[in-house]
Amino acid sequence: MTPWHRLGVTAVAALLLGALPPTGGVNDSAVTDTALPRKLSDFGFFAGPGATKPAAGLVAYSLRTPLFSDYAEKQRFVYVPADARIAADAAGRLAFPVGSALIKTFGYGSGSAFRPIETRVLLRRASGWEALPYVWNADLSDADLKVAGTRLPVSVGRPDGRVAQISYAVPNKNQCKECHSAGGAVVPIGPVAANMDMAPAAAKALRARIDWAGAAINSDGPVWNNPASGTLDARARAYLMVNCAHCHNPQGSASNSGLFLNYAAAADRTATGIYKRPVAAGRGSGGHDFAIAPGKPEASIMIHRMGSTEPGVAMPEVGRSLVHEEGVALISEWISSLRAD
Repeated sequence: MTPWHRLGVTAVAALLLGALPPTGGVNDSAVTDTALPRKLSDFGFFAGPGATKPAAGLVAYSLRTPLFSDYAEKQRFVYVPADARIAADAAGRLAFPVGSALIKTFGYGSGSAFRPIETRVLLRRASGWEALPYVWNADLSDADLKVAGTRLPVSVGRPDGRVAQISYAVPNKNQCKECHSAGGAVVPIGPVAANMDMAPAAAKALRARIDWAGAAINSDGPVWNNPASGTLDARARAYLMVNCAHCHNPQGSASNSGLFLNYAAAADRTATGIYKRPVAAGRGSGGHDFAIAPGKPEASIMIHRMGSTEPGVAMPEVGRSLVHEEGVALISEWISSLRAD
């Protein structure tokens, strides 16, 4: 499959450098108005069926270490209004101006066989970020807003060739807020410079519109399943950062747990789970004493919860119905490598 972030980079770069019309076909008022568009096509993000032709104003990117979502393929785009600037803090987190949009399409299959299921949009409005899920109709001519979410039967192929039948969950608006939350406000998760991957031309053009205070895009952050990209510790922490830290951080929806898996908390061994006892013991603990028992993944609550699909036990709580076996193997290997005090 040709990565989407490798397609159309000349047009993308030209747009960002001011050589193309400023909107690129995007309906800016649909992004910024308070209304909730009923159809994805109202935004003008795509031309043609099935999200196959992104508007010229969209910049494609991928994540070096992505969030696991039942082995779904994802196509990611960012849209920023013409002449607007993006801020970046010292940690490389991007702050997008009003009128921006983050667009992520979930589906299965590769190349021309890719079939989208849903497209989630994050819209930067004057009041803050608005998260909306859209489900593609049968002929892929458009996608409909599903504020209440929905479930769809899907056949999922695993990397080892096994096939699983799942009830794919499209989140409702409130579930979007559970993950995309910081201090009670909806925020983006993925666009952190060290974890973003873009074609060189698009990255160069986008960098020119960012007021940098930290690391640049394409800074070669660790890839969770590529040992050549970083140490086991770096890859494991990158995986936990993407899959867990959106809730498990001091401002996240799981802040009351005291388990913090964001990069800034890495220096505090207990906060990151090592010999940390659960705030409330229950079946979620699996009878284990610590979130992470160094050298003993089989005795660690983290592995117990990552390896479960049971409601009330499984972590993350939303976004998956399958166990990410490869992710569990990585974190188990990492915990095995930790020395007991």
